[in-house]
Amino acid sequence: MAEAGTRTTPAVAATVAATAGTTGGAAEEASDPNFMTSLARGLSVIRAFTEREPNLTIADIAKITGLPRAAARRCLLTLMQLGYAGSDGRSFYLKPKILALGYSFLSSAPLATILDPLIEQVSGAVQESCSAAVLDEDELVYIARAATKRIMSVGLNVGSRLPAYCTSMGRVLLAALPEAELDAYLARVPLRPYTERTITAADALKRELERVRERGFSLVDQELELGLRSIAVPIRTAAGGVVASMNVSAQAARVTCPEMELQFLPRLTKAAEEARVLLVRARGI
Repeated sequence: MAEAGTRTTPAVAATVAATAGTTGGAAEEASDPNFMTSLARGLSVIRAFTEREPNLTIADIAKITGLPRAAARRCLLTLMQLGYAGSDGRSFYLKPKILALGYSFLSSAPLATILDPLIEQVSGAVQESCSAAVLDEDELVYIARAATKRIMSVGLNVGSRLPAYCTSMGRVLLAALPEAELDAYLARVPLRPYTERTITAADALKRELERVRERGFSLVDQELELGLRSIAVPIRTAAGGVVASMNVSAQAARVTCPEMELQFLPRLTKAAEEARVLLVRARGI
């Protein structure tokens, strides 16, 4: 599924753009006297590490983030002194202390706390992996996950990021965007093919998103990775706004698309409704 080689991810690129002031919004941030370029650079370095690239050299970091090598080195050495990174003498890696940064969000976010038991409940009932995610900087970010078995070529956990346009949860979230925001997304995000089934034409994707809005769920058949199917529903507030999405994924060889609608969709829909009620109680939304 994943591209080989060291590359700049959209999330890292967005962070680095802010430090360089290369785009409209980023330029405003960089010229803001309250904007800390050093902090932005440090965050871009942290986000450069992935499951596929857990060990990176200074040259790797510089290439991924677009930072000068000297700046990348200072960021890495600072992270080491603070206990967030380590080194084997040549490459650098993140240390367990980095988990505290993500835990601060999870422990303070009622959405993730509410969804965790619901995700576990659905996964246990259907005996398949179940997840919840939100949209962040054009990508899908997992905020809760219960995995029964590994069904993708890469492992997925809380904090994992995937493209939104070819995932069921991503399409649910994209379908909920205002038209202007969706058009802007399609204008800036390259729709590259992950498999021969991936929708890569903007017009075709917009038609599929309209279908998602009409049906109230998204079913993606082997567009992200061959052999993987997933079905997702929106998680809404009392006012009807979509705040997250929830899905069940399964191996295509084991479950057909009609079976996913018949077996998984009712349980997902019920869990999403329970989440809506709990969100109203927790946040009054």
